[in-house]
Amino acid sequence: MQEGVLLRELHHRVTNGVAFAIDLVSAAAIRVDGTEAKSALSDVVELLHGYADVHRALAMPAGDKLIHAATSIRKLGCGMRRALLDRMNIQLSFATQSLALQPERCWHLGLIVHELVMHATRHACFDARAGQIRIKLTRTGALVNCVILDNGSRPARETSDRELRIARDIARALGGRIEQGFGAEFTSIVLSFPLTERERGANWSIATRQMRAPRRTRAPASNKAVLTASAAADQRGPIVETDPLAGLLRQQERGLFIPRQSADALGGLLSPSHRTDAS
Repeated sequence: MQEGVLLRELHHRVTNGVAFAIDLVSAAAIRVDGTEAKSALSDVVELLHGYADVHRALAMPAGDKLIHAATSIRKLGCGMRRALLDRMNIQLSFATQSLALQPERCWHLGLIVHELVMHATRHACFDARAGQIRIKLTRTGALVNCVILDNGSRPARETSDRELRIARDIARALGGRIEQGFGAEFTSIVLSFPLTERERGANWSIATRQMRAPRRTRAPASNKAVLTASAAADQRGPIVETDPLAGLLRQQERGLFIPRQSADALGGLLSPSHRTDAS
């Protein structure tokens, strides 16, 4: 029997088991007396729904049609928020570009992102700061970069690198690699992998259509509106960056393409001298 059939059967059984658990707890919440008990059981139901969302997002896709990776990652993130992150007061945000991937490779990407976000959740030391995790998915020519950045400090995870072994193995199946970076108040993990020939063609077509698409034009503002906006800006003073992760992501972008010479294919793609297609 094929491995994919077994995985789908396992997914189906887990889905049914979670749905059965939701029904049981929901029925108990209806029967129980007391506001506090009802609230506690309702919270368990919501928790189970969150894990069901994550489980669905991580299901092995069927068919051979290319998948919109950014949409899949956002669905996965929404399930993780509902199941865990919101309860831990950790904010999850996204910065994604259009990216078409083959089904199995998109599934692999989702598995890696889930593991890396969970890794940050388990090991990030946020101290007194509000926890923040950001997922950035970009394509530069034939290279995909997925950055998982959080504002936790390094000491809490110095011994946790071995937990990334499975994620690194999946990354190798994509033909890619995972690298980590640490700062005083942030940690980043970068997944980089090359597109296949089929994916390159599809993404080049998407980029071409986006460049040719007409842009919406704004109606010209009146002189009075312009003067009013200018005066308000003068009163506010210079704009100050309020999101520390935004600045850190820009630093990551400047430092992503590290190797200048490499004997392996991915190293060549990571090189700044590599010629890329439309992006």
